[in-house]
Order: sequence, then structure tokens, then C-alpha cells
Amino acid sequence: MLGAGALTVAAAPHLQSVVDAVVGGAADKDPTGLTGLLPGSGGFRFYSVAASVPHRSAADYRLSVDGLVDRPATYTLARLRALPRTRVVRDVQCVTGWRVPDTPFEGVRLSHLLDAAGVRPGAKAVRLTCFDGTYTESLTLDQARRPDVLVALRMRDKDIGHAHGGPVRLYVAPMYFYKSAKWLSGITVTDRVRPGYWEERGYDVDAWVGRSNGRDDAPTS
Repeated sequence: MLGAGALTVAAAPHLQSVVDAVVGGAADKDPTGLTGLLPGSGGFRFYSVAASVPHRSAADYRLSVDGLVDRPATYTLARLRALPRTRVVRDVQCVTGWRVPDTPFEGVRLSHLLDAAGVRPGAKAVRLTCFDGTYTESLTLDQARRPDVLVALRMRDKDIGHAHGGPVRLYVAPMYFYKSAKWLSGITVTDRVRPGYWEERGYDVDAWVGRSNGRDDAPTS
């Protein structure tokens, strides 16, 4: 075990670039916990559900808003950056138990993009997709319209880097971190909740911190 740990630390600079994660909820992807040894994580652990994740630059990033809307739209990074922003500072809580306190996120309220698109009657939920080609998430429409649910552009007062899900990720402040999908590329308004990647594998669809999954006693934000 000591030998394996030493090897992991020695290889950490390479592993940091390889072990890019979608969320902080994939406990079964790292049963050893060795990802916690990687330097420069700032308290975050990194997991992956995709073999690799392509990078998106400011020039080639796109976010689509479609489904049950009157005005489908495609946003460039520059267009998102030009929209009014909201800053939220909360603890990040992973369903596996680790926490990063007082973490600032800044971005556009998801409700702003939904209002701009014109949600149609009969819409009940949103489905989030990611450019890793694997990860998905879901929110009810009421959850998506909360003021503390962001299409996030900045984290800890810096542009969100690739390893943390950049250039754009979802941030759902009052829920466990697996709801905050990284590498966000699509927002589709739907007529029902369609469970996301981890929800299809047993995680709660409603992931309120302290009130779901039976993994944490923290108060709900």
C-alpha cells in the first residue's frame, strides 16, 4: 500500500491531467481514495465516468438551449459572459462525504436562459448534457428556476478550468455535487424528469444536501 501510495504521488502531475471528473459523486470509480492525494486540487477530489474529455476553447465552445421552448438558442462563451451574472458562495458537498467550504461560483442564472428561450406550457423539467459525451443530469423546472442554480463561468474568482468542468459547468448550490454537471453543452426542456447518469445507477433524483442519499447530516443551504 505504501509503495502504491508513493507511486501515485510521484505520478500525480500526469494523473492530474488524466483524471478529469464529471462530478464529486463517483465513489465507486476510486475505491482506494488515492485521488485525494493529488496536489493542487484545493480540497476537491476528481473522478471520471468518461475515458477522456475533449477541451473546448473560448472560440469553439457552444451551449444549446432547446426542447419545449419557443426560441431555441445557441450560446458562445462570449455571449454567456456578456449576460448579467450572479455570485453564490456556499459549501460544496459531495455525496461521498467530503466538503469544500465557502466556495464562490459566479455565472448566469439558469432561469435567465430558460426565460430567454420561452418555456412552453407542459414543460416540467430540464435535461443537462455534457461534451464529455457521457454525463447527463436532470432538474425539475422549479429546481432549475432557483436563484442559486447557475450556468457557472467562474469558480473561486477564476475562470473555470477544464479539470473543474470548464469553460462552463452547472452549479446547483443546495444539492450534492453530482448535480453540478461539468463540461455543460446542452440544456433541453422536457415534459418529465429524465434521470441522469448517476440517478440511473441508484443516486437520488432530488439530491438536497442533508435530506437525500442518507450520506450526510449537513443542513440544507
